[in-house]
Amino acid sequence: MTHKPLFSLVLASAVLMTGCQRKIGPPEDSQEHLRPEEIASFDHLYTRNCSACHGENGRNGPALDLANPMYQSLADDASLKHWIVNGMPGTEMPAFGESAGGFLTDRQIDALVKGMRTHWLRVDSAHQPQTPSYATVLQGNIADGERIYQAACLSCHRDQKQQITNPTYLALISDQALRSIVIAGRPDLGHPGWDKANSGHALSDQEITDIVAYMGSLRSATPGQPYPEQMNRER
Repeated sequence: MTHKPLFSLVLASAVLMTGCQRKIGPPEDSQEHLRPEEIASFDHLYTRNCSACHGENGRNGPALDLANPMYQSLADDASLKHWIVNGMPGTEMPAFGESAGGFLTDRQIDALVKGMRTHWLRVDSAHQPQTPSYATVLQGNIADGERIYQAACLSCHRDQKQQITNPTYLALISDQALRSIVIAGRPDLGHPGWDKANSGHALSDQEITDIVAYMGSLRSATPGQPYPEQMNRER
């Protein structure tokens, strides 16, 4: 009888020590037991690597909205994989592929591409023959691009918050990204695509190429530094 309290104390201590081996909080994520390079869940990979720039669920981020069905129908698998692996020069998009110094395996990048298609590509947004191509072989004309920009774009982008001709903004976005946005639009921000941008009329491949050439000509070679016209005003 004199040893019962001691036995009870030892038993309680053993139970408490066993409980300390469990993590405090919600049940363990199914990915927790995997090494980082073994994780192939699209949701996990997207949240950890993409959502900060492209937005939660692919929308409303500072970068291109990947959940835009038009964009998903415009860019093919090879293009999506190329940008994820190598990054996009002229933008803040870094290289994620191991072969380019990143930390995602080919299997993980394939999981991201497949997940985007599964979640955000709609059959009814399939690429139409008249849709401008993702890339172009046409030569852009800067003067024509300025004229088309003023007629088709300026009415919306005259506003201070929408001034996409700002040299610093253009220094952070590539010609390919500009082309993708002009064609696919940004529906999450109310920006129409190529087929409704020109007062409800579609832009041609050449017109889109000219607009991108014009905007590219405004890009600052020294973003964040005083621009020549600003330096002249300060003298």
